[in-house]
Amino acid sequence: MSAPFTYHRQGRGRRLAAILLVIWVALVYLWAALDATPWILGFLALFTLPGLNDLIRNPSAGLSLTDETLSWHTGRRSAEIPLEEVDYVRLDTRLDFSVRATAVLKTGRKVRLPFESTPPHQAFEETLKDRGIRTERHHFTLMQ
Repeated sequence: MSAPFTYHRQGRGRRLAAILLVIWVALVYLWAALDATPWILGFLALFTLPGLNDLIRNPSAGLSLTDETLSWHTGRRSAEIPLEEVDYVRLDTRLDFSVRATAVLKTGRKVRLPFESTPPHQAFEETLKDRGIRTERHHFTLMQ
């Protein structure tokens, strides 16, 4: 019997706060020093709203892998799959070098794990292999 593998993260972080601060300081600078049009700056500021929402709400996300189940949560959503139903876990590397995880069930159904609740792929893949769950790695391709 193996110890449970758990991964947890919060939406609020110093990096997010620093990025938002830099963007807003740049927008204020463009407005004050360069007399940029306020409606254009307002449009650009709209792109920071999802980050501001994460900073204020601080949603949590995580994943737990026990000997019996694979479960995850993100925000208000959560799910659980018995390991006996999982055929393999597919790890796809995207063009931005992020890794997405998909649990492929023995019935052929694919269940995509939310990106924000997926742990770092090396540790996750090693833990899956330790529990006897087959993994498949797929790197991005531009043409199929």
